[in-house]
Amino acid sequence: MWLFQQIKNGLGILGCTLLLGWMQPLSAAISLYEPADPQNLKVYLQQIIGPPGVYRNHKNIEELNRVSAWIKEQMRLFGIPCQYQTYPVNGKSYRNVVCHLKVGRSDRVILGAHYDVHGNQKGADDNASGVAGLIEIARILSQEKTKLPHNVEFVFYTLQEAPYYQTEFMGSQVHAKSILAEKEHIQAVYVLEMIGYYDSRLIQQYPMGLKWIYPSHGNYIAAISNFQSNALGEQYCQQMRLLDKLQCERLVMPAFVSAAGFSDHRSYWQHDIPALLITDTSHYRNPNYHTEKDTLDTLNVTKMGQVIDGLIHQLLGATP
Repeated sequence: MWLFQQIKNGLGILGCTLLLGWMQPLSAAISLYEPADPQNLKVYLQQIIGPPGVYRNHKNIEELNRVSAWIKEQMRLFGIPCQYQTYPVNGKSYRNVVCHLKVGRSDRVILGAHYDVHGNQKGADDNASGVAGLIEIARILSQEKTKLPHNVEFVFYTLQEAPYYQTEFMGSQVHAKSILAEKEHIQAVYVLEMIGYYDSRLIQQYPMGLKWIYPSHGNYIAAISNFQSNALGEQYCQQMRLLDKLQCERLVMPAFVSAAGFSDHRSYWQHDIPALLITDTSHYRNPNYHTEKDTLDTLNVTKMGQVIDGLIHQLLGATP
């Protein structure tokens, strides 16, 4: 689908500079806010994944609409209003879900995750995990909204997967174009793409050249940015370091290198909006990627919660 396979090609051709950081844990953890609840995450995942034999792919608009309607209702229960961003593709109607947590600020940050799947699969990690993460973040931020330094916009994208991947019909492309008039008020975009698969064994794979820099285990979260959004990755990994739960690895590449942006964050980079991708590295770790084995029982909801906790601390302006 995206980043790491392209890095393999991009490194050899373009000689890109990689800025990487392994954040060593502090001796004492700091937790200022309510932590994410793994049981909540499991319930959200079950709702997103849905019943057996039904798949939320581009051919099954009924199932896509079921999931988007459930997301909208769940956010309403947190006191966060949502609207559908509906658009036509080949005579059919698809929709993003766009939700606003307003706290009286002029600036805002955007949090995004795609809810569709590739083919006939459950897509627990790809990307029910990212959607569940966003919903749990919304629950906690709704309770802490007086502490938010910015308004927060939650966007649940449709049509991230093939055959619309990297086309103008991607939900993130549609959303990014819709906010250009307000670009100066957007402080950051955070995209959650596959945040649920971890393995402490030495199973982590990489494109050529990266294995000498990154750890061999698959027990960390990756923060991927371009130079414009470098500070976002640095701040996120710093919060993860302070929480002292899960290792955080950073990768920074120039925005003009196509290899750097093979997920929804790329839609914002194309318009010079700073965006950070938070991911478990996809098929370079998860052997179930784009298969029927990408199921809920393969995910680690506790570590998912730790990923979320780091982002919550960053959004609420916790001081390192």
